[in-house]
Amino acid sequence: MTRITLDQWQAFIAVVDAGSYAAAAEVVHKTQSSVSYAVQKIEGQLDIKLFEIQGRKAVLTPAGAILCRRARHLVDEAQRVERAAGRLADGWEAELRIAVEIVFPTWRLLQCLEAFAGDCPETQLELHESVLGGTDELLLSGEVDLAVCTHVPPGFLGDLLMPVNFVAVAAPAHPLLQLEREITLEDLRQHRHLLIRDSGASRSRTVAWQGAQTRWTVSHKATAIRAACMGLGFAWYPEEVIREELASGQLVPLPLAQGAQRSGALYLVFADPDAAGPGALRLAELIREAARA
Repeated sequence: MTRITLDQWQAFIAVVDAGSYAAAAEVVHKTQSSVSYAVQKIEGQLDIKLFEIQGRKAVLTPAGAILCRRARHLVDEAQRVERAAGRLADGWEAELRIAVEIVFPTWRLLQCLEAFAGDCPETQLELHESVLGGTDELLLSGEVDLAVCTHVPPGFLGDLLMPVNFVAVAAPAHPLLQLEREITLEDLRQHRHLLIRDSGASRSRTVAWQGAQTRWTVSHKATAIRAACMGLGFAWYPEEVIREELASGQLVPLPLAQGAQRSGALYLVFADPDAAGPGALRLAELIREAARA
């Protein structure tokens, strides 16, 4: 058991902030004698001097300044514990699990998570960055509470979030861009196609075009985009995901005769809409707002 109570530390901090015992008593809604006693109790139990009286003001000793900093952390943490308990009592989830298809822009996702952390810092988040069938499997197995998908799996209901425009690109020095003419599918077949692996165990879904003789399949979009920027192959990427690379000229759209752009969509899906708690509902609202921005 601790020798000093939280109330005593709070009284001590109030004296520091208010500058006197009388002013501190008004802040904590106690008598001046009770505030003075709390500080004396700390000094007596810890055998340390916290204040020196200079005129009509109580001034911290060096040791008191150190303990004041630590006491503030202690009181702040106690307040966080109480807020967390209040949110849990109101039904806020202790943990949320979410799957997000990698075609959803990372910067939008992180903005959502940052805003959610501000609303409910006590809720733990587990994020799965999934691809194709991997998202379906996470929903079907009940491993996530919420998902952003490129299609709504059978047995679920979803809301349309946003359209996704895929564009064929390569690095400026890639041989395809040196042809200086319209590029055909036959041209593409002669060059390396960069793909991102389906994260599902069954690999049940594939990308729209797999006609290239040589393919490199990687597990994450950052690897695939970096490879394309290095001139190691061509690929179709969501336009918004590679907007910085397009703006800087690291990637250039391919002038394809057909299929230069493809359209898709993202959907928001609850694993169980009826069981969704306030945390899941708030995160879903933030994701919708980000998709509209």
